This record gives sequence, structure tokens and C-alpha cells, in this order.
Amino acid sequence: MNIWKLRIETFFHYIDLIKELVSKDLKLKYRRSVLGYLWSILNPLLIMIIMTMVFSRMFDRNIENYAVYLLIGRTIFEFVNNSTSQAMISIRTNYALIKKVYIPKYVFPLAKITSGMVDCVFSLGALLIVMIFTKTPVSPYLLLFPFVVLQAYIFSCGLGMFLGQAVVFFRDIQYIYKAFTTAWMYLTPIFYPLEQLPEKLQWVVVYLNPLYSYITQFRVLVIDRAMPETWMIVSGFVWAIVMLLFGMITFKRSQDRFILYI
Repeated sequence: MNIWKLRIETFFHYIDLIKELVSKDLKLKYRRSVLGYLWSILNPLLIMIIMTMVFSRMFDRNIENYAVYLLIGRTIFEFVNNSTSQAMISIRTNYALIKKVYIPKYVFPLAKITSGMVDCVFSLGALLIVMIFTKTPVSPYLLLFPFVVLQAYIFSCGLGMFLGQAVVFFRDIQYIYKAFTTAWMYLTPIFYPLEQLPEKLQWVVVYLNPLYSYITQFRVLVIDRAMPETWMIVSGFVWAIVMLLFGMITFKRSQDRFILYI
């Protein structure tokens, strides 16, 4: 109990540093950009328009409000993909600071995931614009979207910490992960309906793909204007907590050897 108390106190001791790192990431991302933070809205909006033009003829008939359907899928996927990709290299890119002063090393992947979440919340402005343009009805269930983002955030923290420690010892992981996320994207119903997949593959996607849970929960809240099924909410949190524990354990076991490899 005392160990956990000490760890929690240490975390809150460095919370200001995490905030500074998040602020730095966001400022660097939009530095020298004329539109600045507006790109968090414009970028997903432009991509959604292009993808809707490309895929709408194939899938639009089978999906209610395809533009919103597509944008929700891409928003959640891009958050998980981009934030974990940045967390993966966070230890290596901060090696100079790690060698000079003592800082809990998990601060760096955690800051990257958090800045990715902030960017994701900004990009939801694009979703709001599309909902208004397509005259999508709004219900009180929409207010529950933070719980879906929280699940994806916790999951990403665990995955980010695992990748962050792993790439210190095996640099090839960053290239393997790019290929993996490409396959992950196509195995997640982002721009197509789940029913397009063979039945056996549908089972794999529904029960073994955490992104399906997060994206579907969000779509149910927005498009169906209903509460997601209980099993799906439980599944989303279970995936998130299991991945967080896995990431924390692997990170803790290897962090003392970082200095020898970075």
C-alpha cells in the first residue's frame, strides 16, 4: 500500500511537467501555421470529404449518415494510431534529458498520449460541423462521449508505454508497428460496415479488436442516439485496463536499462 501511495504522490509531483510537455507538443505541431489549431478541425474534415467521395458509392446505401459514420471511425483510429506512434519514440527523443536529470520515464509516453487526446478533442469540432451540415439529430447520449475517449486514452497509455520501452531495445519495432497499424485500420470497420466481412472474421473484429468497441460505442451515442450495450462498455474498459497494466509492468521491468541503450 505504501509503495502505491508513493507512486501516486510521485505522479502528482510531476503533473506540471506533463502539462508542460503536452503544451510544448501542441505548440510545436502548429508552429508557423497560419490557421494554427484550426487544422485540428480542418484536417479531419478535408480527409472525410475525400474519403466520402471515394467510398460513399460502395457503402453509403448500407450505412445511415455515412459522413458521420466515417468521421467517428477515423477520429478514434487516428487518435490511437498517432498518439501511440509518438509515445513509441518518446524515450529515444528525450534521451538527453533522461541522462541529465532524474524524471520518471513514463512521463514522456504519457505526455504524448495526453497531447494526442487533446488534439482528438479539438478534432471533434469537425464532427460537430458535419453533424450540423447533415442535420444529424442530437440526443443527451452525445454527452457521454468522454467515457469512450477515456477508454481509448487508457488503452493508448498502456500500448504507448509498451511500445516506448520496446523500441529502446528493438528499433525495428517502429517499422513493424507501421505495418501493423495499416492492417489494423483495414480490419476495423472505419469506412465499411462490419457485415461486409466474412462471419468468422466478424467474430475476430468484434471480440478481439478493442478499436471496434470504442468506435462502435461512439457511433451508437451519435448516430443511433442510444446507450451502447453493456457488454461492449465492459469490453472496452477491460481492454483498456489490461493493456494499461501490461504496459506498466513491461515498462517498469525495463526502464532501469534504458540508459544503456539510448
